[in-house]
Amino acid sequence: MRRAPLLVALFLAAVALRPQLVGIGPLLPSIQKDLGVSHAVAGLLGTIPVLCMGLFAPPAPYLSGRIGTRNAIAVALALIGAFGIARALVPGAAGVVLLTFPLGIGMGLAGAMLPVAVKERFADRPGFATGVYTTGITIGSATAAAVAVPLAHVAGGWRTPLLVFGSVSAGLGVLWLWLTRTYPPHVRAEVRPLRLPLRNPLAWRLVAAFFFMSFVFYGLNSWLPDAYVERGWSESSAGALIAVLNAVTIPCGFFIAWAADHWGTRRLWLGGAATVQLGGLLGVVLAPGAGWLWAVLIGTAIGPLFPLTLTLPLDAAERPAEVAALAGMMLGLGYTLSASGPLILGAVRDLSGGFDAVLWVLVAAGAVLVVLDSSFSPARLAAGRSSGEPPLRAASS
Repeated sequence: MRRAPLLVALFLAAVALRPQLVGIGPLLPSIQKDLGVSHAVAGLLGTIPVLCMGLFAPPAPYLSGRIGTRNAIAVALALIGAFGIARALVPGAAGVVLLTFPLGIGMGLAGAMLPVAVKERFADRPGFATGVYTTGITIGSATAAAVAVPLAHVAGGWRTPLLVFGSVSAGLGVLWLWLTRTYPPHVRAEVRPLRLPLRNPLAWRLVAAFFFMSFVFYGLNSWLPDAYVERGWSESSAGALIAVLNAVTIPCGFFIAWAADHWGTRRLWLGGAATVQLGGLLGVVLAPGAGWLWAVLIGTAIGPLFPLTLTLPLDAAERPAEVAALAGMMLGLGYTLSASGPLILGAVRDLSGGFDAVLWVLVAAGAVLVVLDSSFSPARLAAGRSSGEPPLRAASS
């Protein structure tokens, strides 16, 4: 098939993945007031999708093997769109929370299947194709954060932005099917399960690094707007703040990830980005009036943290099956554990009566990430690769 339409399809599918997660953050004050729920319960709207991203990423290859990558992504986008629309319309807090589960399952499946599409159709340019869809994820996130509150103000409530996000996701699913209509026919394949390297110390350090990185990112997207509303900002300004943070990640992620391939070591760039993020988090706590500066600083750091962390399994394993096992453990457990972030931070807010304690928890997580990311030296990654840990392989059939 011609690859230009598929590249566009990858970008558009990625745009659909995060609006109904990131766009929730600026709307949480209105959602809490309308539904009459605590910060902890509201935090479930951020916790559930991230939990599903961890739990349903591992089964994604099985779905692909059964029905094909193109169809698997279409199913995932249909879940995001259909249940996003249903969540926007259902009355009551229980329905809103429960319908977040199938929506999150779609996010988890799609997020795991887009790299498979890259491997199948862009094996000669994986970095470029990956950059295209990760940019789509970031643009979708930043746009949702920017327009959520204005849409709510124009339409008179928080349900309208969620309805728009769900409808857009459904439409992008239709576009995915149309743009990929010449995708090669699927040949049903047997997928061999991966045995996770649970006895490998390096694997657990990678899980920890991914956990703390995701904990900070989703914690900020869920609660930073609410924290600034509590400090007297308007909901529109607080939503714009998180939109700026997400927008800055786009160019910084591209440039710094490229620079890391040409200059310095992985430890230098990862440790540096984590340190910059920690500086921004401290700024939010100690000098909150300069919120725009801290948003730019944190976004500058978050941009490269995700793609650079994803390259660590490539450095620590040699064979594709080993890379898949290591990456599967890092992403699956990392996302699953970090899903607790919005919920825990919401509970901290309820118990402490303010967001200062919440922000200090994020600072602590950021500090741990600095230590972890600064420890991934080339020698230690090579040692993990050559350590001979038996679980770093595909399970036998």
